[in-house]
Amino acid sequence: MDDPRYPIGKFQSVRRTLSGEERATHIDAIRETPARLRDAVAGLSDGQLDTPYRDGGWTVRQVVHHVVDSHVNAYCRFKLAATEDHPTIRTYEEKEWAKLPDSRLPPEVSLAILDALHARWVAFLDAVEPSYFERTLHYPGMGDVTADVLLEIYAWHGPHHVAHVTRLRERSGW
Repeated sequence: MDDPRYPIGKFQSVRRTLSGEERATHIDAIRETPARLRDAVAGLSDGQLDTPYRDGGWTVRQVVHHVVDSHVNAYCRFKLAATEDHPTIRTYEEKEWAKLPDSRLPPEVSLAILDALHARWVAFLDAVEPSYFERTLHYPGMGDVTADVLLEIYAWHGPHHVAHVTRLRERSGW
């Protein structure tokens, strides 16, 4: 893919009920995100961490913190789907969050959160009944979606941002 904004391609949902095998594959992608992101940033200097992954894009450091911001919200969205009848989920200003002071902390702070968060998130996803994934939410900008669609989104989201870092490392020879 030549567009550095979408190194693994743009997100595309199948918008149908996923098979058990598809769900397992998506849950595995979520399970693997913390280790893959940790590996992607391993050994980078502060200067490298403060390098944007593309012109006009976030720095590697901001990408790491963004993944945690996003996945904390995702975890809450999955739990809302389990406990409320067709909730409307809240969006947030990702670009503004990336400018906040905590996005300048060492990546390890967010990587530690990501490890713990994903342990809980995956335990939840592994334990729910298959019928859970048919529950619906209203996602502003996307309309009504099922938990299956949320699963697709976040199975894509982690690898998408890991690829931002790994492709920058490849281009830069790091």
